[in-house]
Amino acid sequence: MKINSYTSNPNLKTIIDSTNWKGNPLDEKGLFMNHEFPFYPKFSEVWKWQRETNSEKEFKKKDTFQLALLQNDTTFLQNKNDVIVWLGHATFFIRINGISLITDPVFGNPSTFLKRKIPMPFNPEIIKGLNYVLLSHDHRDHLDEKSIQIVYKNNPNAPILTGLKMDEWLNKMLNKPQVQTAGWYQQYKTDNSQIKIYFMPARHWSKRGLTDTNKHLWGSFVIEANGKRIFFSGDTGYGSHLKEINEIFGKIDLCIIGIGAFKPEWFMGANHISPLDAVIAVNEMEANTLIPMHFGTFDLSDEPIGLPQQILEAESKNGNLNANLNVLTVGKAFAF
Repeated sequence: MKINSYTSNPNLKTIIDSTNWKGNPLDEKGLFMNHEFPFYPKFSEVWKWQRETNSEKEFKKKDTFQLALLQNDTTFLQNKNDVIVWLGHATFFIRINGISLITDPVFGNPSTFLKRKIPMPFNPEIIKGLNYVLLSHDHRDHLDEKSIQIVYKNNPNAPILTGLKMDEWLNKMLNKPQVQTAGWYQQYKTDNSQIKIYFMPARHWSKRGLTDTNKHLWGSFVIEANGKRIFFSGDTGYGSHLKEINEIFGKIDLCIIGIGAFKPEWFMGANHISPLDAVIAVNEMEANTLIPMHFGTFDLSDEPIGLPQQILEAESKNGNLNANLNVLTVGKAFAF
């Protein structure tokens, strides 16, 4: 895969110097690329994964793990405190400096083959008054059509902040939504006195249909407000882009990063960070608190769904994690 050209949103500010970043690289077919680890999924690799024996199969059969859940506690909606509420997988309600956000809203089963292992903690219809919706990429466990329609119906004036060309999907799913599409290292247009939001790199890929692989940009987010910094990883494999967050923004207060869907690592590692690599990344980021996500809600890969949390807790107990570990209870507000 060779770089053929570069692209960005000319209407948004790029926060790093143009001598170091020309824009998101595109290959000869005009498809988006990871700038450090180019990746295009091959059917042969998927087929190899599906055919090989899963060494975790017996453990998965015996696994009774379930995420901690607090149901129907919606008191956080009645105040203005800085809070984060995990709604499962990569979906978080975040309020900071009076600004309310939701990330990658998925409230039900994204497909016939992808069933939630834990219910929503409350009816998502009550989520109103959002200021922004953050969408990291177009995979169905992060962009669910029914869920985004619920969000839009109840928050029609909330701009959707996402990656380049993602408006193609959103314009099909919604009626004239407000969408800002950014390239990596670009800052969205917000009221900077209240909040700043940036679209940052992720090591991943995109696809919803048969012919749209890597046509829509994926990424991560940095949120700055009220003297605090939050990093939301989206889906990502390990790479230097994670350490770079610290180099650009300084210490991160809350690092929300995926730890699940990592086995087999020869296949998943290019797109989903393992718990052990997440520890390395969080330490490099010099984050104060690690909030893990992307595990326990859906069965996406070979490992038992509770294994990522167990590995992470062991790493923390053994002193290998420099940040505070906070595994959120789904539906319980965490004030920060």
